[in-house]
Amino acid sequence: MAETWNKKEREKKKQQSKKEKAERKQERKENAKNTSLDDMLAYVDENGNLSSTPPDPRKMKKIKLEDIEIGVPKHQEQDPSELIRKGTVTFFNESKGYGFIKDHESQQSIFVHINALKQAIQENSKVSFEIEMGPKGANAINVELAS
Repeated sequence: MAETWNKKEREKKKQQSKKEKAERKQERKENAKNTSLDDMLAYVDENGNLSSTPPDPRKMKKIKLEDIEIGVPKHQEQDPSELIRKGTVTFFNESKGYGFIKDHESQQSIFVHINALKQAIQENSKVSFEIEMGPKGANAINVELAS
């Protein structure tokens, strides 16, 4: 069976690429320098960057095994006075029963529901409140007018 012109061209390209690959291999062998293991090593410094010089043993920090925490850190109880925040009511809809408070410290807008109110509030009222994380984000609880 006779070969078509296209098959001959593909065969020529294969032969050419094999020849080029062999030439590159030979060139790498000729240019290969005798590298020692020390030349191939890389070190990581205290900032996580790669360097060719080993780290200074005098700068090494000792870390106790007990200080390493894998997983969720242990919950530390907070002081109740730190939990109380102050803010301003930016929006409140009494008929729907919800609104938003802008925290004075973080400038964060926090959702407030009418069930979390201790006293009636209006827009632009100064309030004190606590933050509780809900399924959709931060919620204000124990909301009362600031004195």
